[in-house]
Amino acid sequence: MSEDFPFVGSVSETASTGTEEENLPLLTEYAWDFNTDKFLYDGDGHHIVVTGQEALKVWIYKALKTERYVHEAYSWSYGIELKPFIGKVMGVKERYSELRRVIVECLMVNPYIRSIDSVTFSQDGPSVTCRITLTSIYGEVSMDV
Repeated sequence: MSEDFPFVGSVSETASTGTEEENLPLLTEYAWDFNTDKFLYDGDGHHIVVTGQEALKVWIYKALKTERYVHEAYSWSYGIELKPFIGKVMGVKERYSELRRVIVECLMVNPYIRSIDSVTFSQDGPSVTCRITLTSIYGEVSMDV
């Protein structure tokens, strides 16, 4: 099992033949309700499991909400470093440039992600929304965080 990612289920080690991407198992995660920030359950109270692109969206969302180096349950490569931004006075351009950098750094550790195509920000009062578009082994993914 890989220690770098908090995936659901087992993740086999990459075989020495073929490309790494070809040897990746189907990505699996527990379904997540992004509006209520909670797991989704079926009628019997069991976790709903999602795979592929939907699982990747869950991984992205949770990685961007998890502060790196805080939780011992995660490897040091999982999560994002936002604490350095707290209380730091920066111009808007500089702040968004640095946020873009840490977002790309956070996401590119995932072997299912090929490239980060765009990271844009919109601000509504004190709230900032980040729109990320990326290319994964499952195709293009766009989401707001």
